Amino acid sequence: MASPLSQTLTLPCGAVLPNRLLKSAMTENLADPHDNSTTALETLYARWSAGGTGLLISGNVMIDRRYLERAGNLVIDEKTDREALTRLAQAGKSGGNAFWMQISHPGRQCPRLVNPHPLAPSPVKVHLLGMFAQPTAMTTADIEDAIARYTQVALTAKETGFDGVQIHGAHGYLLSQFLSPVANRRSDEWGGPLENRARLLLRVIDSVREAVGPEFPVGLKLNSADFQKGGFTLEDCIAVVEMLNGRIDLLEISGGTYEALALFGQSGDAPPTTGRESTRRREAYFLDYARAIRAVAKMPLAVTGGFRDRALMEQAVADSEIDVVGLARPLCVDPDISRKLIQAEADRASDVDVTYLTLGAKSSSKLMRDIHAGSSYWFNYQINRLAAGLPVRMDMGQLAAMGVHMVGDFRRVMARKRAQK
Repeated sequence: MASPLSQTLTLPCGAVLPNRLLKSAMTENLADPHDNSTTALETLYARWSAGGTGLLISGNVMIDRRYLERAGNLVIDEKTDREALTRLAQAGKSGGNAFWMQISHPGRQCPRLVNPHPLAPSPVKVHLLGMFAQPTAMTTADIEDAIARYTQVALTAKETGFDGVQIHGAHGYLLSQFLSPVANRRSDEWGGPLENRARLLLRVIDSVREAVGPEFPVGLKLNSADFQKGGFTLEDCIAVVEMLNGRIDLLEISGGTYEALALFGQSGDAPPTTGRESTRRREAYFLDYARAIRAVAKMPLAVTGGFRDRALMEQAVADSEIDVVGLARPLCVDPDISRKLIQAEADRASDVDVTYLTLGAKSSSKLMRDIHAGSSYWFNYQINRLAAGLPVRMDMGQLAAMGVHMVGDFRRVMARKRAQK
Protein backbone atom coordinates (compact mmCIF):
# COMPACT_ATOMS: atom_id res chain seq x y z
CA MET A 1 0.00 0.00 0.00
CA ALA A 2 1.29 3.46 -0.88
CA SER A 3 2.53 5.58 1.99
CA PRO A 4 0.27 8.47 3.10
CA LEU A 5 3.40 10.59 2.65
CA SER A 6 3.23 9.98 -1.11
CA GLN A 7 -0.20 11.60 -1.50
CA THR A 8 -0.55 14.85 -3.42
CA LEU A 9 -2.09 17.89 -1.70
CA THR A 10 -4.18 20.54 -3.45
CA LEU A 11 -3.86 23.93 -1.79
CA PRO A 12 -6.72 26.47 -1.57
CA CYS A 13 -5.17 28.50 -4.41
CA GLY A 14 -5.29 25.43 -6.68
CA ALA A 15 -1.56 24.62 -6.66
CA VAL A 16 -0.71 20.95 -6.05
CA LEU A 17 2.12 19.65 -3.86
CA PRO A 18 3.48 16.31 -5.16
CA ASN A 19 3.75 14.71 -1.70
CA ARG A 20 3.35 15.41 2.01
CA LEU A 21 6.98 16.17 2.97
CA LEU A 22 8.33 19.68 3.33
CA LYS A 23 11.86 20.96 3.73
CA SER A 24 11.55 23.67 6.32
CA ALA A 25 13.62 26.82 5.95
CA MET A 26 17.22 26.75 7.17
CA THR A 27 19.77 29.53 6.86
CA GLU A 28 22.34 28.77 4.17
CA ASN A 29 24.78 31.76 4.41
CA LEU A 30 25.69 31.29 0.76
CA ALA A 31 24.84 34.62 -0.87
CA ASP A 32 27.69 36.60 -2.41
CA PRO A 33 29.00 39.87 -0.85
CA HIS A 34 26.34 41.76 -2.82
CA ASP A 35 23.58 39.58 -1.25
CA ASN A 36 22.84 37.81 -4.54
CA SER A 37 22.32 34.12 -5.28
CA THR A 38 25.33 31.95 -6.15
CA THR A 39 26.20 28.70 -7.90
CA ALA A 40 26.64 27.18 -4.42
CA LEU A 41 22.98 27.85 -3.65
CA GLU A 42 22.00 26.36 -7.01
CA THR A 43 24.04 23.21 -6.26
CA LEU A 44 22.51 22.92 -2.79
CA TYR A 45 18.89 23.24 -3.89
CA ALA A 46 19.35 21.02 -6.93
CA ARG A 47 20.67 18.37 -4.52
CA TRP A 48 17.71 18.74 -2.20
CA SER A 49 15.33 18.82 -5.18
CA ALA A 50 16.66 15.45 -6.31
CA GLY A 51 15.92 13.95 -2.89
CA GLY A 52 12.17 13.56 -3.23
CA THR A 53 10.83 16.24 -0.87
CA GLY A 54 7.55 17.60 -2.25
CA LEU A 55 8.01 21.21 -1.11
CA LEU A 56 11.33 22.97 -0.54
CA ILE A 57 11.28 26.28 1.32
CA SER A 58 14.34 28.49 1.00
CA GLY A 59 16.28 29.94 3.88
CA ASN A 60 14.91 33.30 4.95
CA VAL A 61 15.32 35.90 2.21
CA MET A 62 15.69 39.38 3.63
CA ILE A 63 13.50 42.28 2.60
CA ASP A 64 15.98 45.01 3.60
CA ARG A 65 19.75 44.80 3.11
CA ARG A 66 20.30 47.04 6.13
CA TYR A 67 18.98 44.33 8.44
CA LEU A 68 20.00 40.70 8.00
CA GLU A 69 19.56 37.57 10.06
CA ARG A 70 23.28 37.11 9.34
CA ALA A 71 25.77 37.91 6.58
CA GLY A 72 25.30 35.55 3.65
CA ASN A 73 21.50 36.00 3.51
CA LEU A 74 19.89 36.62 0.16
CA VAL A 75 18.35 40.08 -0.12
CA ILE A 76 15.82 41.24 -2.68
CA ASP A 77 15.48 44.87 -3.68
CA GLU A 78 16.15 47.05 -6.72
CA LYS A 79 19.83 45.96 -6.73
CA THR A 80 19.10 42.23 -6.91
CA ASP A 81 20.58 40.09 -9.69
CA ARG A 82 17.29 38.70 -10.98
CA GLU A 83 18.97 36.35 -13.46
CA ALA A 84 20.84 34.65 -10.61
CA LEU A 85 17.57 34.39 -8.69
CA THR A 86 15.88 32.81 -11.71
CA ARG A 87 18.66 30.22 -11.95
CA LEU A 88 18.17 29.39 -8.26
CA ALA A 89 14.41 28.98 -8.72
CA GLN A 90 14.97 26.58 -11.63
CA ALA A 91 17.59 24.54 -9.73
CA GLY A 92 15.34 24.29 -6.67
CA LYS A 93 12.48 22.66 -8.57
CA SER A 94 14.52 20.65 -11.09
CA GLY A 95 13.40 17.39 -9.45
CA GLY A 96 9.69 18.05 -10.02
CA ASN A 97 8.94 19.45 -6.57
CA ALA A 98 7.61 22.87 -5.58
CA PHE A 99 10.10 25.52 -4.43
CA TRP A 100 8.92 28.45 -2.30
CA MET A 101 10.82 31.48 -1.07
CA GLN A 102 10.69 32.31 2.63
CA ILE A 103 10.49 36.07 3.19
CA SER A 104 11.75 37.61 6.42
CA HIS A 105 12.97 40.61 8.40
CA PRO A 106 15.08 39.90 11.53
CA GLY A 107 13.90 42.83 13.63
CA ARG A 108 15.83 42.81 16.89
CA GLN A 109 17.50 39.51 15.91
CA CYS A 110 19.86 41.32 13.52
CA PRO A 111 23.42 40.61 14.78
CA ARG A 112 25.42 43.62 15.89
CA LEU A 113 28.19 42.62 13.44
CA VAL A 114 25.72 43.27 10.61
CA ASN A 115 24.06 46.35 12.05
CA PRO A 116 24.49 47.70 15.60
CA HIS A 117 21.24 49.68 15.26
CA PRO A 118 18.43 47.16 14.57
CA LEU A 119 14.75 48.03 14.35
CA ALA A 120 12.06 46.27 16.38
CA PRO A 121 8.53 46.88 17.67
CA SER A 122 9.98 48.17 20.95
CA PRO A 123 13.48 48.77 22.37
CA VAL A 124 13.70 45.29 23.94
CA LYS A 125 17.07 43.58 23.48
CA VAL A 126 17.77 39.91 22.73
CA HIS A 127 20.10 38.44 25.35
CA LEU A 128 22.19 35.71 23.71
CA LEU A 129 25.99 35.60 23.93
CA GLY A 130 26.19 39.38 23.43
CA MET A 131 25.36 38.95 19.73
CA PHE A 132 22.60 41.55 19.52
CA ALA A 133 22.44 45.30 20.14
CA GLN A 134 19.72 47.43 21.67
CA PRO A 135 17.00 47.95 19.03
CA THR A 136 15.17 51.14 18.15
CA ALA A 137 11.37 51.15 18.12
CA MET A 138 9.97 51.32 14.60
CA THR A 139 8.03 54.38 13.56
CA THR A 140 4.79 54.11 11.61
CA ALA A 141 6.78 55.04 8.51
CA ASP A 142 9.22 52.18 9.20
CA ILE A 143 6.30 49.75 9.52
CA GLU A 144 4.67 50.88 6.28
CA ASP A 145 8.05 50.61 4.54
CA ALA A 146 8.42 47.03 5.78
CA ILE A 147 4.96 46.11 4.43
CA ALA A 148 5.93 47.48 1.02
CA ARG A 149 9.21 45.55 1.08
CA TYR A 150 7.57 42.22 1.99
CA THR A 151 5.17 42.79 -0.90
CA GLN A 152 7.86 43.62 -3.46
CA VAL A 153 9.95 40.59 -2.46
CA ALA A 154 6.95 38.29 -2.89
CA LEU A 155 6.22 39.74 -6.31
CA THR A 156 9.87 39.30 -7.31
CA ALA A 157 9.74 35.66 -6.19
CA LYS A 158 6.78 35.08 -8.49
CA GLU A 159 8.40 36.92 -11.40
CA THR A 160 11.67 34.96 -11.11
CA GLY A 161 10.06 31.52 -11.14
CA PHE A 162 9.51 30.49 -7.53
CA ASP A 163 6.37 28.42 -7.02
CA GLY A 164 5.17 30.25 -3.92
CA VAL A 165 6.24 32.27 -0.89
CA GLN A 166 6.24 31.66 2.82
CA ILE A 167 6.07 34.67 5.11
CA HIS A 168 8.18 34.12 8.24
CA GLY A 169 6.07 34.94 11.29
CA ALA A 170 7.86 32.63 13.75
CA HIS A 171 11.11 32.12 15.71
CA GLY A 172 11.35 35.64 17.07
CA TYR A 173 11.80 37.48 13.77
CA LEU A 174 10.04 40.79 13.12
CA LEU A 175 6.44 39.61 12.60
CA SER A 176 6.80 37.23 15.54
CA GLN A 177 8.14 40.10 17.63
CA PHE A 178 5.05 42.17 16.90
CA LEU A 179 2.86 39.25 18.00
CA SER A 180 4.73 38.80 21.30
CA PRO A 181 3.93 40.90 24.40
CA VAL A 182 7.54 40.34 25.49
CA ALA A 183 9.00 42.08 22.44
CA ASN A 184 6.05 44.36 21.59
CA ARG A 185 5.34 46.89 24.32
CA ARG A 186 3.78 49.51 22.08
CA SER A 187 0.68 51.45 23.07
CA ASP A 188 -0.36 52.54 19.57
CA GLU A 189 -2.40 50.67 16.93
CA TRP A 190 0.46 48.16 16.49
CA GLY A 191 0.61 47.04 20.13
CA GLY A 192 -1.45 46.14 23.17
CA PRO A 193 -4.34 43.71 22.53
CA LEU A 194 -3.76 40.77 20.20
CA GLU A 195 -5.76 42.27 17.34
CA ASN A 196 -3.31 45.20 17.34
CA ARG A 197 -0.22 43.00 17.68
CA ALA A 198 -1.46 40.90 14.74
CA ARG A 199 -2.14 43.95 12.59
CA LEU A 200 1.28 43.97 10.87
CA LEU A 201 1.14 40.26 10.06
CA LEU A 202 -2.32 40.57 8.50
CA ARG A 203 -1.39 43.73 6.60
CA VAL A 204 1.66 41.97 5.13
CA ILE A 205 -0.33 38.89 4.11
CA ASP A 206 -3.13 40.92 2.54
CA SER A 207 -0.68 43.14 0.67
CA VAL A 208 1.27 40.16 -0.63
CA ARG A 209 -1.89 38.39 -1.74
CA GLU A 210 -3.08 41.44 -3.63
CA ALA A 211 0.28 41.69 -5.42
CA VAL A 212 0.74 38.02 -6.42
CA GLY A 213 -2.89 37.18 -7.14
CA PRO A 214 -5.24 34.41 -5.99
CA GLU A 215 -3.53 31.47 -7.75
CA PHE A 216 0.01 31.94 -6.38
CA PRO A 217 0.63 30.09 -3.09
CA VAL A 218 1.11 32.24 0.00
CA GLY A 219 2.13 30.39 3.15
CA LEU A 220 3.00 31.41 6.68
CA LYS A 221 5.31 30.04 9.36
CA LEU A 222 3.84 30.74 12.79
CA ASN A 223 4.82 29.92 16.34
CA SER A 224 2.46 27.67 18.24
CA ALA A 225 3.92 29.51 21.24
CA ASP A 226 7.07 31.46 22.11
CA PHE A 227 7.71 29.38 25.26
CA GLN A 228 8.60 32.55 27.14
CA LYS A 229 6.88 33.80 30.27
CA GLY A 230 4.41 36.48 29.24
CA GLY A 231 4.99 35.79 25.54
CA PHE A 232 2.87 34.64 22.61
CA THR A 233 0.78 31.69 23.81
CA LEU A 234 -1.07 28.80 22.23
CA GLU A 235 -4.32 30.63 22.93
CA ASP A 236 -2.93 33.64 21.06
CA CYS A 237 -1.90 31.38 18.19
CA ILE A 238 -5.38 29.87 17.90
CA ALA A 239 -6.92 33.33 17.79
CA VAL A 240 -4.46 34.44 15.08
CA VAL A 241 -5.16 31.30 13.03
CA GLU A 242 -8.85 32.20 13.05
CA MET A 243 -7.87 35.60 11.64
CA LEU A 244 -5.80 33.83 8.94
CA ASN A 245 -8.62 31.63 7.64
CA GLY A 246 -9.26 32.45 3.98
CA ARG A 247 -6.00 34.39 3.70
CA ILE A 248 -3.23 31.76 3.24
CA ASP A 249 -2.66 28.43 1.48
CA LEU A 250 -0.44 26.58 3.96
CA LEU A 251 0.27 27.17 7.64
CA GLU A 252 3.52 25.75 9.04
CA ILE A 253 3.57 25.47 12.82
CA SER A 254 6.78 25.64 14.83
CA GLY A 255 7.72 27.42 18.04
CA GLY A 256 10.28 29.25 20.13
CA THR A 257 12.67 32.17 19.70
CA TYR A 258 16.42 32.64 20.03
CA GLU A 259 15.87 33.09 23.77
CA ALA A 260 13.54 30.08 24.19
CA LEU A 261 14.89 27.26 22.12
CA ALA A 262 11.89 25.13 21.22
CA LEU A 263 12.94 25.65 17.61
CA PHE A 264 16.09 23.66 18.44
CA GLY A 265 14.17 20.89 20.15
CA GLN A 266 14.18 22.32 23.68
CA SER A 267 11.37 23.78 25.70
CA GLY A 268 11.31 24.10 29.43
CA ASP A 269 7.53 24.34 29.25
CA ALA A 270 6.97 20.93 27.66
CA PRO A 271 4.95 18.65 29.97
CA PRO A 272 6.62 15.45 31.22
CA THR A 273 5.42 12.26 29.54
CA THR A 274 6.07 8.54 29.84
CA GLY A 275 5.79 5.41 27.72
CA ARG A 276 4.65 5.35 24.11
CA GLU A 277 3.04 8.74 24.30
CA SER A 278 6.38 10.08 25.57
CA THR A 279 8.08 8.87 22.40
CA ARG A 280 5.32 10.39 20.30
CA ARG A 281 5.55 13.77 21.96
CA ARG A 282 9.33 13.76 21.97
CA GLU A 283 9.43 12.98 18.25
CA ALA A 284 6.89 15.62 17.21
CA TYR A 285 6.94 18.12 20.00
CA PHE A 286 4.55 20.56 18.32
CA LEU A 287 1.97 17.91 17.43
CA ASP A 288 -0.15 18.41 20.56
CA TYR A 289 -0.27 22.12 19.81
CA ALA A 290 -1.20 21.34 16.21
CA ARG A 291 -4.31 19.42 17.36
CA ALA A 292 -5.67 22.53 19.05
CA ILE A 293 -4.80 24.67 16.03
CA ARG A 294 -6.35 22.12 13.65
CA ALA A 295 -9.68 22.56 15.38
CA VAL A 296 -9.97 26.12 14.05
CA ALA A 297 -7.70 26.13 10.96
CA LYS A 298 -9.42 25.99 7.59
CA MET A 299 -6.15 25.94 5.62
CA PRO A 300 -3.78 22.95 5.18
CA LEU A 301 -1.47 22.49 8.16
CA ALA A 302 2.21 21.54 8.30
CA VAL A 303 4.19 20.83 11.47
CA THR A 304 7.98 21.01 11.71
CA GLY A 305 9.96 19.93 14.73
CA GLY A 306 11.23 16.57 15.91
CA PHE A 307 9.66 14.18 13.39
CA ARG A 308 12.02 11.26 12.83
CA ASP A 309 9.95 8.03 12.85
CA ARG A 310 8.30 7.16 9.52
CA ALA A 311 5.37 5.37 11.18
CA LEU A 312 4.58 8.46 13.27
CA MET A 313 4.74 10.71 10.20
CA GLU A 314 2.43 8.40 8.27
CA GLN A 315 0.02 8.13 11.19
CA ALA A 316 -0.15 11.92 11.65
CA VAL A 317 -1.04 12.39 7.96
CA ALA A 318 -3.38 9.38 7.70
CA ASP A 319 -5.29 10.51 10.81
CA SER A 320 -5.55 14.05 9.37
CA GLU A 321 -3.83 15.53 12.40
CA ILE A 322 -1.68 17.43 9.91
CA ASP A 323 -1.45 17.61 6.13
CA VAL A 324 2.32 18.01 5.67
CA VAL A 325 5.32 16.82 7.69
CA GLY A 326 8.17 19.31 7.93
CA LEU A 327 11.79 18.16 8.02
CA ALA A 328 14.89 20.28 8.47
CA ARG A 329 18.04 18.89 10.09
CA PRO A 330 17.61 15.33 8.73
CA LEU A 331 17.96 16.80 5.22
CA CYS A 332 21.36 18.23 6.17
CA VAL A 333 22.60 14.72 6.97
CA ASP A 334 20.77 12.80 4.23
CA PRO A 335 19.34 14.88 1.37
CA ASP A 336 17.62 11.74 -0.01
CA ILE A 337 15.74 10.92 3.20
CA SER A 338 12.34 12.03 1.87
CA ARG A 339 12.46 9.57 -1.02
CA LYS A 340 13.63 6.82 1.35
CA LEU A 341 10.77 7.50 3.77
CA ILE A 342 8.12 7.59 1.07
CA GLN A 343 9.40 4.36 -0.50
CA ALA A 344 9.81 2.65 2.91
CA GLU A 345 13.56 2.32 2.36
CA ALA A 346 14.13 3.94 5.77
CA ASP A 347 12.16 3.64 9.00
CA ARG A 348 13.67 6.74 10.54
CA ALA A 349 15.23 10.02 9.53
CA SER A 350 18.71 10.67 10.87
CA ASP A 351 18.65 12.04 14.41
CA VAL A 352 21.99 13.60 15.38
CA ASP A 353 22.29 15.05 18.89
CA VAL A 354 25.34 17.20 18.26
CA THR A 355 25.44 18.72 21.75
CA TYR A 356 25.39 15.34 23.45
CA LEU A 357 28.03 13.91 21.15
CA THR A 358 30.30 16.87 21.77
CA LEU A 359 29.83 17.47 25.50
CA GLY A 360 28.58 14.11 26.75
CA ALA A 361 25.79 15.70 28.80
CA LYS A 362 22.74 17.91 28.68
CA SER A 363 21.80 20.73 30.99
CA SER A 364 19.11 23.35 31.37
CA SER A 365 21.68 26.01 32.35
CA LYS A 366 21.77 29.20 30.29
CA LEU A 367 25.29 28.42 29.05
CA MET A 368 24.26 24.96 27.89
CA ARG A 369 21.18 26.37 26.16
CA ASP A 370 23.44 28.83 24.33
CA ILE A 371 25.74 25.96 23.32
CA HIS A 372 22.74 23.92 22.20
CA ALA A 373 21.67 26.84 20.01
CA GLY A 374 25.16 26.70 18.55
CA SER A 375 24.47 23.17 17.34
CA SER A 376 22.78 24.84 14.37
CA TYR A 377 26.29 25.72 13.19
CA TRP A 378 27.11 22.02 12.84
CA PHE A 379 24.16 21.54 10.52
CA ASN A 380 25.03 24.73 8.65
CA TYR A 381 28.51 23.26 8.12
CA GLN A 382 26.89 20.22 6.49
CA ILE A 383 24.73 22.51 4.32
CA ASN A 384 27.88 24.21 3.10
CA ARG A 385 29.42 20.85 2.22
CA LEU A 386 26.34 19.86 0.22
CA ALA A 387 26.50 23.21 -1.55
CA ALA A 388 30.09 22.46 -2.52
CA GLY A 389 29.08 19.07 -3.92
CA LEU A 390 30.76 17.24 -1.01
CA PRO A 391 29.42 14.49 1.25
CA VAL A 392 28.42 15.30 4.83
CA ARG A 393 31.11 14.94 7.47
CA MET A 394 29.79 13.20 10.55
CA ASP A 395 33.13 13.29 12.37
CA MET A 396 33.08 17.10 12.59
CA GLY A 397 32.71 18.20 16.21
CA GLN A 398 30.20 20.84 17.21
CA LEU A 399 32.74 23.21 18.73
CA ALA A 400 34.96 22.92 15.66
CA ALA A 401 31.96 23.63 13.43
CA MET A 402 31.10 26.65 15.58
CA GLY A 403 34.65 27.92 15.14
CA VAL A 404 34.56 27.44 11.37
CA HIS A 405 31.21 29.21 11.20
CA MET A 406 32.24 32.17 13.36
CA VAL A 407 35.40 32.75 11.31
CA GLY A 408 33.33 32.44 8.15
CA ASP A 409 30.70 34.83 9.50
CA PHE A 410 33.34 37.45 10.25
CA ARG A 411 34.85 37.07 6.79
CA ARG A 412 31.42 37.33 5.17
CA VAL A 413 30.65 40.50 7.13
CA MET A 414 33.95 42.07 6.11
CA ALA A 415 33.60 41.05 2.45
CA ARG A 416 30.06 42.41 2.40
CA LYS A 417 31.11 45.74 3.89
CA ARG A 418 33.88 46.10 1.31
CA ALA A 419 31.54 45.20 -1.55
CA GLN A 420 28.80 47.57 -0.53
CA LYS A 421 30.84 50.68 0.16
